[in-house]
Amino acid sequence: MATPAELAFERTNLDEVQLAHLQRLLGTWGILADLSFSDLVLMAPVAAEEQHDATELVILGQMRPSNSATVVQHDLVGQTAGVADYPLAVETFHSGEVTRGEVVLDSGEGPVRLHCIPVRCEGTTVAVLARLSAGVGRRPGHLERTYRDVFNRVAVMLSESTFPFPSEEVATEEAPRVGDGVVLVDEEGRVRYASPNATNALHRMGMYSQIEGRRLTDLGIEESAIEWALASALPVVEEVERRPDVTVLLHCIPLIEHDLVTGCLVLMRDVTDVRRLDRLLLSKDAAIREVHHRVKNNLQTISALLRLQARRLPPGGGRVALFEAERRVRSIAIVHEILSREPSDQVPFDEIVASLIRMAKDSVVSSRELVFEVTGALGEVPADVATPLAVVLAELVQNAIEHAFPEPEDGDSGPGAAAGDGAAEEPPPGHIRVHLLNDGTTLRLEVIDDGLGLPDTFDFNASQSLGLSIVRDLIRSQLGGTITMRNRRDVHPGQGGTMVTIELPTQDVQPIGE
Repeated sequence: MATPAELAFERTNLDEVQLAHLQRLLGTWGILADLSFSDLVLMAPVAAEEQHDATELVILGQMRPSNSATVVQHDLVGQTAGVADYPLAVETFHSGEVTRGEVVLDSGEGPVRLHCIPVRCEGTTVAVLARLSAGVGRRPGHLERTYRDVFNRVAVMLSESTFPFPSEEVATEEAPRVGDGVVLVDEEGRVRYASPNATNALHRMGMYSQIEGRRLTDLGIEESAIEWALASALPVVEEVERRPDVTVLLHCIPLIEHDLVTGCLVLMRDVTDVRRLDRLLLSKDAAIREVHHRVKNNLQTISALLRLQARRLPPGGGRVALFEAERRVRSIAIVHEILSREPSDQVPFDEIVASLIRMAKDSVVSSRELVFEVTGALGEVPADVATPLAVVLAELVQNAIEHAFPEPEDGDSGPGAAAGDGAAEEPPPGHIRVHLLNDGTTLRLEVIDDGLGLPDTFDFNASQSLGLSIVRDLIRSQLGGTITMRNRRDVHPGQGGTMVTIELPTQDVQPIGE
């Protein structure tokens, strides 16, 4: 099903300004449906090349009230309405005048009341707002009469091009609705009516006096939003805090007739509980950040102790083991450092890669220049994937540094030795590239070097190396992925070096670009 915007673009000849005007109306007309206790249907003329008979209208949108029963049981959006179906709507579009009557929506059902209002944009009729309501029943009470009177005043604004307002934004879920509470004030800011729900909200703000006929400032409540709406003839949304434990959201809509502000409709919503939850969430986020910060600090302390202990040992296997353990702890600390800044179930892994590469560069002790490169991106990955994957990447990069580009032995002139003088030329720089890919179904990570490559007898699955054993266990057991380690010439003949490829199922990972 096409959206209202798509329907209007595809099936009408409305220009961009007119389309934007109708889009703003569709974003705010839930208020009108509730004020009128009626279903609303928005119709615009079909493009001339699509017309079959007389003027035909396409239904761009449909809104049901939240405070009364609907009379339109079916979805009408996208249907074409002509003279035979909605003669009053066609008449309203041509004449630019309000029309009232009845229409039969379904065979077997009785007629419903129809109220057609021209919608003008910059003085030109661009659409028709049809109000559909049940027949006359019980006598309406004071609340219903007041709401319908306000609806009629807004209907005048629709026909005078003053509603919806050019600056009006599409309503959010948090925006007040008519059912949350209504206060109607006159052009001087005096309260003429307050609905029961609005009265309850005012009571929570500490206002128990009779409010009709009085200004809110007289009762000790700031009304800058109302004053600004009356003075500027533009809608105003403002949050009012009354005592630390009460917060009320105000949506002030000026009522205009013949370019004069005649009053203001104030929708009120008590958002105290919502703001309390927001504060609790902020407090929770702060606590989580603090936990990750402390974990990071503790891991860095452990890393420093391991490094200090390693330096005190003589060269040998024990010293190497402590340095490797220190590096692995530091890899985990990098993940917690990022989580301490922005606690989330998803972690921007590309930031982790950048930190790991910096760490790898700092660990290089080879006399040979090494060039590191990162291509592609993984985007955000779950936190429980980021930690083991960071350890794996750090291990593979370090493995390439240590084994792909060994130091030449003493006296080895190397392949670039200058003839006749026995002096060795500077060896060409080595390259280590990390390539990342997230296609929405698989995470792919490659560590590629142009070093010595693997011996012909090398078997990755049988390797007893502690580092490679850790990598195998993390990828296959913990992350449920696959890993291969092979010579580049097996994939790209003529190229030297090693290629390690890791593939993981994405699970909850968001693909790049979405």
